[in-house]
Amino acid sequence: MSQVEIKSKDEIALMREAGRIVCEILDELEKAVAPGVTTWELDALAEKLIYEKGARPAFKGYLGFPCCLCASINEEVVHGIPSKKRKLAQGDLMKLDFGVVYRGFFGDSARTVPVGKVSAEAQALVEATRQALEKGIAAAVPGNRLGDIGHAVQRHVEARGYSVARGFSGHGIGRKLHEQPEVNNHGEPGSGMKLRPGMTLAIEPMVNLGTWEVALLEDDWTAVTLDHKLSAHFEHTIVVTEHGPEVLTRRT
Repeated sequence: MSQVEIKSKDEIALMREAGRIVCEILDELEKAVAPGVTTWELDALAEKLIYEKGARPAFKGYLGFPCCLCASINEEVVHGIPSKKRKLAQGDLMKLDFGVVYRGFFGDSARTVPVGKVSAEAQALVEATRQALEKGIAAAVPGNRLGDIGHAVQRHVEARGYSVARGFSGHGIGRKLHEQPEVNNHGEPGSGMKLRPGMTLAIEPMVNLGTWEVALLEDDWTAVTLDHKLSAHFEHTIVVTEHGPEVLTRRT
């Protein structure tokens, strides 16, 4: 495994700023989510706000991805490409996955937004996924290991009858969008790399209502559940500190 970069106080301060910008823009995108809005319009709003805040898009152009925002709906797990043809409908689950670069450092976060009133089944999935992220974050303390994060997520999800989407994981983050280590959403407690203060991680459970299996659409980006059941996604960028995890992409 490649060397994991431990960030300095100054670097963490810049990541805190990147995280604040990500959170503020996601707040605006969440307010804009409504029936009839296209995912293209959400992406255009994201791009406008990025430049207003003196940042750059983290995703646009990354490995050829064409947009600033990953916009995934319902059975789409992650990496949905915004489209002028894709309008949100009442009852949809809209997954907003978004990042910026600010003064050389990345912030990355995701949230699942119900479009209007959604089914009780959909709402329960969203809440379980949100809670699973919090369980994963809580496990990110010095002396714990990467497997403790994944185990915390997996245990919470599977106890409620859901599954963790496989083939996608969280990641280290800093001067690059994706750094070492890989942060899986499943794992054995006490396994993997030991967590140390100064590690910056993006923890991001993707949780499916049915099977854990996913398939890739013809656009080579959008991942969907194999059984076409709903999926939810939440993500925060965090830093491991001596006093526990600090979330860099949360409202303060």
